[in-house]
Amino acid sequence: MPNSTSSSVIEKQNPGQLNSVQLNVVTLVDMEKAVHTGTLTNAIYMMDNSVGGEGQGTHSLETVCKQGQVINWIIRPIDMERRPDGTWPPMPKINSIVVLDTEVGDEEDVAERKIFTELKIYGAPDRMRDPLTPVYYYWAGTLLPTAKPGTYRYRLIVELEQDGKKEKVYLNTEDHPSLRVLPVG
Repeated sequence: MPNSTSSSVIEKQNPGQLNSVQLNVVTLVDMEKAVHTGTLTNAIYMMDNSVGGEGQGTHSLETVCKQGQVINWIIRPIDMERRPDGTWPPMPKINSIVVLDTEVGDEEDVAERKIFTELKIYGAPDRMRDPLTPVYYYWAGTLLPTAKPGTYRYRLIVELEQDGKKEKVYLNTEDHPSLRVLPVG
């Protein structure tokens, strides 16, 4: 029979570690509209596989997650048809995810406390890109087991490739999606 003292020590050292179901937040971008208008408003549509969130298919998705959970933000253009020459359309990329302050009146201020850590990509997928193979960019992170339960709004910083141009367009979400963090219980 396990010692209850050693069991509680393990719980305190690794809260949330056993929360192994990964969440996927998929963002579809209307690339032409976003580049033409210079904004992501009405040009992104988000959905996830969380249970109980709100805003599926909108730009203000609320994802329900737990402390210690891994979240994968996957981004791709709406137009994913292969072109006649065999290449794929320009791809969007999430450069960063910025958690915003939850205090009233600080709607655009960056939060002072970190709630997740970024998981780095292993290998070199960008170096292996081939014009004949579609590549979906993603940004992955783990919610800290110590993140306080609550709702955290965030801003996506998105990089958009343009057809036939070297320069890229960088846009931020203006209407913010959010994470509703639940305690591991």
